[in-house]
Amino acid sequence: MKYCIKCVMPSTRPGITFDERGVCAACQSYEKREKVNYDERWHELENICDKYRGMNGVNGYDCMIAVSGGKDSHFQVHIMKEKMGMNPLLVSVEDNFPMTKAGIHNIKNISEAFGCDVISMKPNLQVQKKITKYAFEKYGKPTYLIDRYIYTYPLHMANKFNTPLLVYGENIAYEYGGADAVETYSAKDQINNGVGSGIPIEEILNIGVNAKSLNFFDPPAQVDIEKLDPIYLSYFLEWNSFKNYELAKRNGFHDLTHEWTRTHHVEQFDQVDSPAYLVHSWMKYPKFGHASATDYTARMIRYGMISREQAIELVREHDHALDPRSVREFCQFAGYSERDFWKIVDEHYNRKIFIKNNNDTWVLKNPLWG
Repeated sequence: MKYCIKCVMPSTRPGITFDERGVCAACQSYEKREKVNYDERWHELENICDKYRGMNGVNGYDCMIAVSGGKDSHFQVHIMKEKMGMNPLLVSVEDNFPMTKAGIHNIKNISEAFGCDVISMKPNLQVQKKITKYAFEKYGKPTYLIDRYIYTYPLHMANKFNTPLLVYGENIAYEYGGADAVETYSAKDQINNGVGSGIPIEEILNIGVNAKSLNFFDPPAQVDIEKLDPIYLSYFLEWNSFKNYELAKRNGFHDLTHEWTRTHHVEQFDQVDSPAYLVHSWMKYPKFGHASATDYTARMIRYGMISREQAIELVREHDHALDPRSVREFCQFAGYSERDFWKIVDEHYNRKIFIKNNNDTWVLKNPLWG
């Protein structure tokens, strides 16, 4: 493993690249912001909105926003509804995991605060449990079905409601480093970003899942996708997770303050909906040697909030420490004992970058802190 000389991102992040200086693609993307004329890009966004505004009549929906209820969702709706004057329909995919109080509040708040209709889809619970266990045990991707639907379901709904303008937040590959990290406003290829792809439907059917239970598993036909104009808001303005959070709070968003302090996070406002879901994002740690603490401290360095030295200490303290509540609620949902859960996790540790110490604990061979 090698690490970015500016932030703390390791070379094991899927799709990440480094330049000759040893600077990761995400930091390179952030450096390029200095040369971007965001006033011009804002006008581009206005022109795109003008193209679709009122397309379904005075009272009809003229765009769709994929939301979770989180801080970025609040920010996206604020921009499209209050700044651009659009009439968005919000669509969300909700897992069947137990929710936090903040999560329950936020999806309601985004509707009330901005005056928007929300269509929420919960997948077949029986199927979610079956695929959760299969994808966790074989691939270490326990929320694969949910993540897949997050990318496919809005495409289906945008076609259904004749709202070609489908709005997403940030271009993850470009903003944070990943495969095919191209700066573009178009989100047409988002389904191929690796989060919601990789397990073909034929494999899912082979574990005994009925095709009738997977109506949104595949995206619409390519001819229908070509009718859509999905965009990343992060192309048009300077995307900043912490500024989005501050705006969301002013509009009623709740973080986890006084409810839950997560051991493997360095902040308490991202992905606050359901503790069990966070097993998925933490599984990057055994597979790639980094998790949410690395992700967020890297952003904090770029935003000028902390030094690299401070980030290293935060990563050292938090990245490995999957929160016990996340484990407990995930096990209760999937039907595992915690002992069996950790046995499965053990199988996913990457032996190229991890070794077990004398206490039978996995440790990085080449940690960020030396």
